[in-house]
Amino acid sequence: MPGRADRFRVTSLEPAYLALHRDGRLEGRARQARLQLESCRLCPRECGAHRLDGAVGTCGIGSACVVTSAFPHMGEEDCLRGRSGSGTIFFAGCSLRCAFCQNADVSWQAAGPELEATDLAATLLSLQERGCHNLNLVTPTHVVPQLIEAVAIAAGGGLRLPIVYNSGGYDRAETLALLDGVVDVYMPDFKFWHAETAARYADAPDYPDVARRALVEMHRQVGPLRFSSDGLARRGVLVRHLVLPGHADESGAILEWLARELSPDTYVNVMAQYHPAGRVGEPSGGGRLYAEIDRLPHAAEIEAVFEAGREAGLWRFDQRRGRG
Repeated sequence: MPGRADRFRVTSLEPAYLALHRDGRLEGRARQARLQLESCRLCPRECGAHRLDGAVGTCGIGSACVVTSAFPHMGEEDCLRGRSGSGTIFFAGCSLRCAFCQNADVSWQAAGPELEATDLAATLLSLQERGCHNLNLVTPTHVVPQLIEAVAIAAGGGLRLPIVYNSGGYDRAETLALLDGVVDVYMPDFKFWHAETAARYADAPDYPDVARRALVEMHRQVGPLRFSSDGLARRGVLVRHLVLPGHADESGAILEWLARELSPDTYVNVMAQYHPAGRVGEPSGGGRLYAEIDRLPHAAEIEAVFEAGREAGLWRFDQRRGRG
């Protein structure tokens, strides 16, 4: 008898954006998205920067995206990396300011070459040529127009890989609507449940509300995560949640919400690899900044989060629980 996991197999391996490309709507979507750079409201900061005129937004990025690295990533979830790696592109700049950011050198510094759409399209195609299973776009919220334009160009050049939108979860639903029919797999974080926690650690008290709206929109577009016969993710939502020390109660609330408001079938990676990074532990007034999270999470905290998820009805967890 087929198991319940068998319900989550795709019947078509064609990436979503090819349908838009064939009838010309992808190019039109790119033009529509680019208008957002005139007075930028792409991310929830809504800074209004005139990025087409050379100004940079709160994210620190102007009209061209800045790429810090692009390579086949073997450290992602099994369903993304497969045998040949996930074609991962790290974009400089970020709308969040997470105190514990483990990629602060990328997120807080615009280090790397500026790529126009044609150059970014060439990067996408090169990752396909290297045998990657998908295109994993990391921290893409502030460069959505540039991404859509690059995908439109690359689709005309033979691009056939599914697109993974790998974000911190701080995404405007209105911006995500521009990606409807473009993105195949959404992989957002859901970091914080309480506004006070989000304010302290990311300077974003609106994060919980924004993330909830964003995940609902992502789920509306692509539904629960589905796989091809070889076990690779092809369409749907994969939620990441990093367990912060001392905040297992918030983690439990997040998982309960996912089960109730999205679906008990939501695929979740409960990540145990938190370690003090970013500004955590820096000296401050005779003490340490963010001293309450200047430690690793205990094994009991991690297990409590998994148990909370199971009690909420979730059953599709990434199985890796180790740190690293």
